[in-house]
Amino acid sequence: MGLNFSQRVDRLLKARDSLLCVGLDPDPTAIPKPLRRLGPRPQLDRFLGGIVRATWPHTAAYKMQLGAFLQYGPVGFAALAAIVRAIGPTRLKILDLKANDIPNSMRMVRDGAFRGFGFDAVTVTPWNGWETFAPFLEDPTHGVFVVAHSSNPGSVDFQEIPTPRGPLWLAVVGEVRRLAHAHGNVGVVLGATFSDAIRTARATVGNGVPILVPGIGVQGGSLATTVREGVDAHGRGLLVNASRSILYAASDRTWQSAAGAEAERLATQINQLRLGLRTAG
Repeated sequence: MGLNFSQRVDRLLKARDSLLCVGLDPDPTAIPKPLRRLGPRPQLDRFLGGIVRATWPHTAAYKMQLGAFLQYGPVGFAALAAIVRAIGPTRLKILDLKANDIPNSMRMVRDGAFRGFGFDAVTVTPWNGWETFAPFLEDPTHGVFVVAHSSNPGSVDFQEIPTPRGPLWLAVVGEVRRLAHAHGNVGVVLGATFSDAIRTARATVGNGVPILVPGIGVQGGSLATTVREGVDAHGRGLLVNASRSILYAASDRTWQSAAGAEAERLATQINQLRLGLRTAG
């Protein structure tokens, strides 16, 4: 039997010596100026391909927000499929769609994301019930990241509602732990702007369960706190996502080199923080 998804993640993070995940979320209003004169498809291909080439040495994963591609219509979907193929098997490819529906619909989502597009994992929400994830548990080689506490300010409207198991987001993390240890392919999403949630979640899920953390960079999450609270006992188990701070580090002709430099800076800083934790321990 091959590796399950969590084992694949751990092996890849170790091989790449990086916890950085680059968010590939094209924004037509922020695309570098030299590319804006191109049509939508060549613009997307040039931009996404340039970002991947620039960040390739420094990253372990790429995350694509579906809405960023949906705004382009069929052209966006074609560009999404092309960049997933170009990235290939040596980096994780995560489709960020936060899907949740009845199991029959989720089976379609699973097959489309994994077989149709070639993603390694998707993000989901649990609000329609835990049985909605059953189709994903049938395929332990691919992963599902469950949103527990997101990084947007309004997340507290629902995610902090009290339950007998603590705030609602912590009850979600507790169920993620159960599913992760039973199936080996379930992780959790926690926003970097809520560092206490990251600390509690890692203590709850234990080692080897991957935590995906958006909110670094433009959203203001603390990188040092995220790494300190999010890594497992092996210094891995964490994917730190940065999107806009890398993609739009520059808007002129230096956009590609600027993206590479920012990715390198973040990856290096993360590794220095990890090394400091090991030294302190």
